[in-house]
Amino acid sequence: MTDLVTFGETMLRLSPPHGERIETADQYDVHVAGAESNVATAAQRLGLDAAWTSKLPDSPPGRKVANELRGHGVTVDVVWSDEGRQGTYYLETGEAPRGNNVIYDRRDAAVTTASTEELPVDRIESAEAFHTTGITPALSDTLEETTADLLAAAQDAGTTTSFDLNYRSKLWEPAEARPVLEGLFPDVDVLVVAERDAENVLDRTGDAESIAGGLADDFGIEVVIVTRGSRGALALADGETSEQPTFEASNAHPVGTGDSFVGGFLSQYVRGAEVPEAMEYGSATAALKRSVPGDLAVVTPDEVEAVIEGGTADISR
Repeated sequence: MTDLVTFGETMLRLSPPHGERIETADQYDVHVAGAESNVATAAQRLGLDAAWTSKLPDSPPGRKVANELRGHGVTVDVVWSDEGRQGTYYLETGEAPRGNNVIYDRRDAAVTTASTEELPVDRIESAEAFHTTGITPALSDTLEETTADLLAAAQDAGTTTSFDLNYRSKLWEPAEARPVLEGLFPDVDVLVVAERDAENVLDRTGDAESIAGGLADDFGIEVVIVTRGSRGALALADGETSEQPTFEASNAHPVGTGDSFVGGFLSQYVRGAEVPEAMEYGSATAALKRSVPGDLAVVTPDEVEAVIEGGTADISR
C-alpha cells in the first residue's frame, strides 16, 4: 500500500545563470518543478512510500519529468497523452534592486485535461494520505472538478487528506479563488496556509492562532498549519496550538522551501508522529532545501535529524 499519493502539475524550470537575464542568456539549467511532486519527493526521500499522479505528454520533455521523479524513488502513476504539451516556466534571479522574475509557459499543458475517470483513484483510496494544492484547481475548469472529486474520494475512503493553499496570483484573483478553495475545505484533514494568503485570499484577520481556529471551526479541519515565513509556523490540532521556529539557513535556493516543509511534515505525521514533532521535521527539511539547487529537496533523514539536533547537517563525523 502506498503511504502518500500526491496529484498536480509538474513543469520543467529553465533558469539562466544567477544574475543573467532570460533574454540575453545563452544557456539554462533545467529542473523538474511542481508543488505536489516536490512534496512527494521530499516525503519519499525521508522514508515514506510516495507516489505522484498526473497527466503528461508522451514526449521527451514529459518523460524527463517522469524519469527525474523515479530517480528519487517516487512512484510515477500518470496518464500518458498524445495531446497537450509539457508546461515550463522560467526563473530569473536578480540582486536588489532587481528582484526575481518568473514567467510561466503552461498553456495547453496535458495536465489541464486530467479527469477523475482516467486517474488512479483506487491508489488514492487505499493510501494512508493524499495531498494536493490550490495551484491545481486554478489551472482549468476540468482540474477544479477533478481536484474536488479526488479529495472527496479520499475522504470517503478514510484516507487522510492534506491540502496546501499555495495561492498563485498569476493564476487567479482572490475573489475567484476563495469560493473554489473553501468549497474543498470540508474534505480536507490537514490544511497548510500562508498567513498572508489567509488574509488576502480567505479574508481571515487576526493572528495566526485566530486564523487557524477560525478555519478549523468553520470547516471541521483536524489540523491547520499557518506558515509565517521567517517567523516559523503555528499549528492547531485537537484544540492545542504548537509553534515551530525556522532553523537558521542560507537563502541560496529558496524555491521549493514550502513544499519541502510539507513533505517533511507528512513524512512523520503519516507515520503517526504528533504534530509538534512533525512540524519540527518539516522545518528542518525546509532549511536544508535552501542549500540545494532546483525545486526538489534532495536530502536524507540523517541530515534532517542533524539539523534538529544541532542546527547544521554535519554528518561527516
